[in-house]
Amino acid sequence: MQLATLHTRALNGIQAVPVNVEVHLSNGLPAFSIVGLPEAAVRESKDRVRAAIINSGFDFPARRITVNLAPADLPKEGGRYDLPIALGILAASGQVGTKELTRLEFLGELALSGLLRSVNGALPAALAAKQQHRALILPPGDAEQAALIEGVEVYAADSLLAVCQHLQRQLMLPGISGVTKAADSQCTNRTTADMADVRGQHHARRAIEIAAAGRHNLLMVGPPGTGKSMLASRLPGILPPMSTEQALESASMYSISQQGFSIDQWKTRPFRSPHHTASGVALVGGGSKPAPGEISLAHQGVLFLDELTEFDRHVLDVLREPMETGNITISRAARQAEFPARFQLIAAMNPCPQGYSCDGSTLCRCTPEQQRRHRSRLSAPLLDRIDIQIEVPRVDKKLLQDSGTKHENSETIRQRVERAHRRQIARGPRSNAELTIREVEQFCRIDDTCCELLDSVMERLKLSARAYHRILKLARTIADIEQSEEIQLPHLTEAVSYRCLDRFLDA
Repeated sequence: MQLATLHTRALNGIQAVPVNVEVHLSNGLPAFSIVGLPEAAVRESKDRVRAAIINSGFDFPARRITVNLAPADLPKEGGRYDLPIALGILAASGQVGTKELTRLEFLGELALSGLLRSVNGALPAALAAKQQHRALILPPGDAEQAALIEGVEVYAADSLLAVCQHLQRQLMLPGISGVTKAADSQCTNRTTADMADVRGQHHARRAIEIAAAGRHNLLMVGPPGTGKSMLASRLPGILPPMSTEQALESASMYSISQQGFSIDQWKTRPFRSPHHTASGVALVGGGSKPAPGEISLAHQGVLFLDELTEFDRHVLDVLREPMETGNITISRAARQAEFPARFQLIAAMNPCPQGYSCDGSTLCRCTPEQQRRHRSRLSAPLLDRIDIQIEVPRVDKKLLQDSGTKHENSETIRQRVERAHRRQIARGPRSNAELTIREVEQFCRIDDTCCELLDSVMERLKLSARAYHRILKLARTIADIEQSEEIQLPHLTEAVSYRCLDRFLDA
């Protein structure tokens, strides 16, 4: 047989696009060419494939070899095509059988010795292979990730020789299964920073709990050393557990990124904390080959922006659209990719350049104009999308020295958060912060007394229609924590109290 066709996958954003690897051997002077819009790493696979075939004990055919990666208009990148190209050459030259090739997909980079190395994007490839009812052969580390998807047939191979022996039915590769159950049992034993370590700050602790229960965005304003970062780092420990679907979405984002995904991260809420020097592309993603940014890596988790006013204003404003839509579309001249970005924004900032004015003391030497310029780094549309805005004052020294008082731990708070989250899921498929306008009208109804209060607040604080709906969503979350079927006046009053700071920041 002089022609062999194999199946593999290319990455286009988070999608695993099918690619056919067609290998043809013809007479003529020995040559090896790869067509189908290959980039540098794919063109260099010729040398890796040649050495791997020889070092695995096979003969490299001294013929004219043409490899076509179809579709031809899709750019091909990375070393993920090494394994299917090598197998295609061996199949076309008759050194391995072709009977099993139609029901299998292959991914893997080859070492010169013939060993297989991991590639990115194993999870999206496994999901796509499952939809096509094909089995998947991967390097061992990638195979464990792919097996997280229930119902897909995954085989782990450590070398080109092992794959060939499997195709010849000489020595079958081990199938990978039971990974999801093992990972689920391990994720329950992970320890995180505990809320019991936070002294005082009862108002901030309450705000953190509400934010966790409804997945609301939160901004903390206070001088240095008041525990803003400490509170933010403990938020993932009280968030409701991830569903399998959410965990797969989050894992897929890491799988296609340069960081890669580890089984140890399974069902762990992402916590991303980029430095304030990060660019807009670093936050939302981009590049000539569109790659996910921090907001996509924080999908189904937390994006913590410390020293918020130190970020460039234009960089912060790129967050506005994905905060509303939950996804980001990156368009380039020749490429376009869409990534999910349903993250929870937690931010912290000082009240002024020096950072001491919010405690009511005389320590601050900043002029009113300096404070105004400092606060104007945040645009009004961005603040409008932050549901909870609170002040975090200095902690009394007596509370810091009091080591005997036991504070509520993360486990106790998480139980209340999970209870409120279950109430939300029972009403609909999403958390309160993600409710649509129609769902707000259905689930966030208020009586006449509450309507009068909210109208007064809207008029006095000059809040937008977006803020109006976000106040109702926040009040719904507070009512869920208190196990109330209806939004009552205390719930609405508390929700309004968390919105007063946006007017303060504009002052």
